[in-house]
Amino acid sequence: MTGTLGGALSARDIPAVPSKVYTDVEMEVERLEPKVIVISKVRLNYHLTVPKGKRAEAERAVSVHAQGCPVYRSLERGIAVEWAAEIVEEE
Repeated sequence: MTGTLGGALSARDIPAVPSKVYTDVEMEVERLEPKVIVISKVRLNYHLTVPKGKRAEAERAVSVHAQGCPVYRSLERGIAVEWAAEIVEEE
């Protein structure tokens, strides 16, 4: 999903390089059987540093990226996926 978000940012002339865009991911699992667990939820926390004046465009990219993301579209069929973004504007 980070790659798709990076593409959405780049389309808005916002650099999507690792030093400015990275993601922390958390997962919740459930035990089905003594030795079998399944992923029940994935949480992505995006950390974005964007050029001054680009916050609104970055927020828009975050809000629309999932619908064009093959990973999200695959996971959403059986796993809850949530995301949030911390957006910091460069000085």
